[in-house]
Amino acid sequence: MSRARPTLTDVAHAAGVSVSTASLAFSASGPIAEATRTKVLDAAAELGYGGPNPAGRQLRSGRYDIVGVVIGDKLKRSFRDPVSVQVLDGLTSALGEADLGVLLVPGVESGIDGEVGVDPLLMSAGMDVAVLIWGAHVDDPRVDALRRRGIPLVVGEGNEVDDAALVEIDDHGGVLAIVDHLRDLGHERFVTITLPFRMGRREGWVDDARRELVDWTPTRHRLDAVLDSGVDLLGTYETEASLVENGSAAMRAILDRFPDPATRPTAVVAQSDLLAAGAVLALREAGLRVPEDVSVAGFDGIDLPWFAGELTTVVQPLEEKGRAMGLAVRQLLADGTVTRTSMPVRLRIGTTTGPPPAR
Repeated sequence: MSRARPTLTDVAHAAGVSVSTASLAFSASGPIAEATRTKVLDAAAELGYGGPNPAGRQLRSGRYDIVGVVIGDKLKRSFRDPVSVQVLDGLTSALGEADLGVLLVPGVESGIDGEVGVDPLLMSAGMDVAVLIWGAHVDDPRVDALRRRGIPLVVGEGNEVDDAALVEIDDHGGVLAIVDHLRDLGHERFVTITLPFRMGRREGWVDDARRELVDWTPTRHRLDAVLDSGVDLLGTYETEASLVENGSAAMRAILDRFPDPATRPTAVVAQSDLLAAGAVLALREAGLRVPEDVSVAGFDGIDLPWFAGELTTVVQPLEEKGRAMGLAVRQLLADGTVTRTSMPVRLRIGTTTGPPPAR
């Protein structure tokens, strides 16, 4: 005959406390002495009691203790990007401290030009708050779906959403610092390699019509910084993802368009470190020297142990940004306060930028 599963009442009896006191010991949220909590938890361990039934706790509290984290891309691509991984590390760390679980929701693209789609999880899965780690789009149906369900939002670097908490960095100022650094070195001919413009991912040269469609906030801010700087921008090349191979493909396209060293861009401003690293690899494969022939700068400040040299880049506080999103979630759950956090970035000069080649 199997042994009956111990209950909270059994634990309370063994610890010599009331059932309500035993419940507070597990919730970690009520007025209970630490010695009493320890006595209850020791009794539970001795009886083999694993804790209150989660479903029952949800019914009593009206909460799931789950945060929906919308990645905004396919998971297999997101987890190849150290930027996404570090942001998620910071986010899940802050949520774990508050005993909050995470439901990862991948991005969905559908329709002509890959409009933003709504993953079924956003329509029905239990969650108390949703985090859009790469921001919201204009007329974003994901935001509409979550709003209809009454789920509070935290937005990372996106178009501002009414009543949503926001965590952002100074993308524009960071890229301006890169451009000023390259201009101070003497560079005059620039090209920029960008992150995707919108959910309708494509790769190729950007014309005026395409530029009007940019709907991802980091892409827009970083591109606007180059345009606002007044440098001679010879071209803008959009990539479909922030991966090394995308940066290499973009750089090869740039070299194909500008085969003459006399007119070739001498400064490449890439919107991520992985894109910049890919550009450097393509330049080296083409027999060009970095930075003697072409200077390359990135954005993010990630660790690339396999990369020969050190990228000139803008360092953003990735884990801290994720943690700030987690703290914004906790504040929403605590008292409904909507916060806005702006985080600084800094220029780090490495070995991939230097003076342009002598004419």
